[in-house]
Amino acid sequence: MELIQNTADLSAYLAADEAIDHHHPVVRETAAKLAAEAADSYAYARAAFDFVRDAIPHSADVGDPRVTWRASDVLALGTGICYAKAHALTALLRAEDIPTALCYQRLAHDDGAGHAVHGLVAVRFHGAWHRQDPRGNKPGVDARFSLDGERLAWIPDPAAGEADHPVLYAAPHPRVLDALKAAPDRSHLWKTLPDTL
Repeated sequence: MELIQNTADLSAYLAADEAIDHHHPVVRETAAKLAAEAADSYAYARAAFDFVRDAIPHSADVGDPRVTWRASDVLALGTGICYAKAHALTALLRAEDIPTALCYQRLAHDDGAGHAVHGLVAVRFHGAWHRQDPRGNKPGVDARFSLDGERLAWIPDPAAGEADHPVLYAAPHPRVLDALKAAPDRSHLWKTLPDTL
């Protein structure tokens, strides 16, 4: 699949906004701690990915009802669903001047009843975009940071109505952000997740 930037301006993938608030002190402090132990930008990107994947649990996996959407809140509260974790990783990478995009998949619900949009990121290294999924591993899910072939949580099954969305967004998709901001808790969010973009 060819990934398509939604803007030709690469600097847009370094920008801060209300969700990707990489100028926030919590984001900057976390980035500084991770960068202090990284030899180069590749090592930093891997460390940031591992941190978001492993140190911030996916709220559904641990039964956390809180809904986070701003990167600084995800890091401060230590919780989030896939979109929120993607926002946190994007902010950490952009804080260290690594172009990062938000991207999405359409996946079937675990119970097979309908679909939901799943959030990922793409990092730009070696003149190309590389998708990464910081959602968090669990039995049956083994996502890993990779610049040499994708190691995502899921591979969409077209026969089940699943799909990869090829567009790389500089900011969170409005349907995703609206659902997160409107949800008082995760159980409500689960009923209002977008099923397509």
